[in-house]
Amino acid sequence: MKAGDTVRYLNATGGGKVVKIEGNIAYVAEDDGFETPVLVKECVVVDPDGGITPKRKFGSNEPSKYEAPAVTHTRQAAPEKEQTPEAEETPEGETLNIVLGYEAAEIKHLNTSTFDAYIVNDSNYYLYLVYASRCGDGIWDCRYNGIVEPNTQVLLEELTHDDLTDLERVSIQYVAFKQGKAFKLKNPAAVEFRVDATKFYKMHCFHENMYFDNPVIAFDIVKNDVPQRTMIIDSSMLEQAMREKKAADKPAKKPVTKHTGSNKKGEIIEVDLHINELLDSTNGLSNKDMLDVQLNEFRRVMNDNIRNKGQKIVFIHGKGEGVLRKALLDELRHKYKNCDAQDASFREYGFGATLITVH
Repeated sequence: MKAGDTVRYLNATGGGKVVKIEGNIAYVAEDDGFETPVLVKECVVVDPDGGITPKRKFGSNEPSKYEAPAVTHTRQAAPEKEQTPEAEETPEGETLNIVLGYEAAEIKHLNTSTFDAYIVNDSNYYLYLVYASRCGDGIWDCRYNGIVEPNTQVLLEELTHDDLTDLERVSIQYVAFKQGKAFKLKNPAAVEFRVDATKFYKMHCFHENMYFDNPVIAFDIVKNDVPQRTMIIDSSMLEQAMREKKAADKPAKKPVTKHTGSNKKGEIIEVDLHINELLDSTNGLSNKDMLDVQLNEFRRVMNDNIRNKGQKIVFIHGKGEGVLRKALLDELRHKYKNCDAQDASFREYGFGATLITVH
């Protein structure tokens, strides 16, 4: 549109010749001599440069002053809906198995590596999934939500070391369903668990997993239709269980059995004695209670391997104040005198691990 064009109004009666255009406003000179400001987008050019196409009035041979341009309506076919290929189902896929895995981009450079969080849906079901982390007292931050297709692995997010501090508590919520077919109902669930950020700095904490090509830190969310919920341990129940354990450890007559080591010769056994690896919750436990739990695990492993000469066992206890390490060495001097102890490899375990060899 330019000055001199003849226009009509799109949403009102009337029109005239464009006198001037300023920005998005056209000043139109009508028959009464007044200039009317109108939005350019509200005008239709009838004839450029003032030409007028005559149109006869209804019931008269006289032409009208303006003729609206012919409008052609074209019906467009609706776009075809893209067909999603039907997912191939397997008999074992009727059982839900969901795994969350954290994979290091550079497993040999954990101090600088980034980490990818993946969700594995090993089932014939679609999952509407929410992946969140706790950011306050009862407050959660949604890190991913969406549909996870059957028998697929989906990248949830990429993490840096600064992000790991936000993963103290993680929750996975899901609803399982099938599209366009009947299915057996699965109960929706929310699985909450703790992520130890220090593990992301230790190579031995990354393990082989059937769903991943590289070692990962993995969490079973659902295993054979059963959500792997966090077990809450009551301190009074724990104390009772420890008393029962002591009573069961008393000598009793039993048939002689031969013990054979389950580990391959020369294979080192690794045992993580950090309390969060042994218990899901330490609510209500004193430092002594937690130390007793750690020592009981130490004794169990030692008793299982005490007859395996040459067996090497690495107990990972952390540096801390050295209380647990001192307690382990005291146990060795008094109960396991046929065993030697030394600091484990600093390259693999840092300062907080002890290597014990059975003789």
